[in-house]
Amino acid sequence: MSDIPAVPNAAAPTPTAGISTDTSRLKSGANLKAAGEKFEAVFTGMMLKSMRQAKLADPLFDSKAIDTFSEMQDAQIAKTMAQHAPMGIGKAMTEFLSKSQKLAEADASKPNLNQPGTSPPK
Repeated sequence: MSDIPAVPNAAAPTPTAGISTDTSRLKSGANLKAAGEKFEAVFTGMMLKSMRQAKLADPLFDSKAIDTFSEMQDAQIAKTMAQHAPMGIGKAMTEFLSKSQKLAEADASKPNLNQPGTSPPK
């Protein structure tokens, strides 16, 4: 027999485990702006990474160190671009989320006519 103890069967994690459904943080304009800026930085970083992978010519010096440095440089450039010269995708996402939040609040304030005991307004 082995000396490894048996592990009890744990419940399988649900696909949404760890994902918060709390949207109260979206009510703050500062949080929305920060989320939009971070989204813009991630998007710009992905674009720069894709551009680097295209490799239109063979590099003069090619090594893992240069690749690592280029990735760090691209991440910093993307962050700086998102802060100082945004493309607008972060702003569009921020506007979409703020409109969605306003619509959700408006829907929550309306009476639910599908519940028993409620009648439509006359």
